[in-house]
Amino acid sequence: MKTFLDENQVRIFSEHLSYTKSQNAHLYDLLPIPFRKDAVLHVAERIREVQDFLERPVAIENVSYYTPVAAEMDEVQFVSEILEKADCQLLLDVNNVYVNAFNHGYDAREFISNLPLERVAYIHMAGHEQVEPDLIIDTHGQPIIDPVYDLFEWTIRQMDPVPVLLERDYNFDELDQLQAELTHLKSIVSHHWRVPHETS
Repeated sequence: MKTFLDENQVRIFSEHLSYTKSQNAHLYDLLPIPFRKDAVLHVAERIREVQDFLERPVAIENVSYYTPVAAEMDEVQFVSEILEKADCQLLLDVNNVYVNAFNHGYDAREFISNLPLERVAYIHMAGHEQVEPDLIIDTHGQPIIDPVYDLFEWTIRQMDPVPVLLERDYNFDELDQLQAELTHLKSIVSHHWRVPHETS
């Protein structure tokens, strides 16, 4: 991995703040790490080991989750403490914040304002699907909705410019729709960030 990153001049290396394996069981999903102090210390230590080996910072992505597991603190405190103790970067997925805020009943802007935004190296934007009146699923298969664009615009006003990525995992038939999403994101970014930026 280190050789690959060096040879290809990869500027940002990221990983999800989640787990997919318990003992020898591979679960093939991005499962939430319990919001606990012992988990903070465990994860931060491993991020530091990876950063030391790769000789570069790692950007950790906030994930969507549908039930907290044995939580002893709230999500923003959990994420923030890991970022501080690991001295790593944040890949801020704005749609995941929106999904979690909707599903768990908290204020998305307050959540973002309590993150150490100076650590954000990268932003993800994506669509989701509402499957119940009180449940939305992070699918990466639907268009971005206006409230997520609004949250993105509010967010970038709070921070310095970073690259922005549009995520789409399926439903690629309507290329005009994808181009419209990219154009909309670029328009928002250009309005607030007056220096060169990347949107892809």
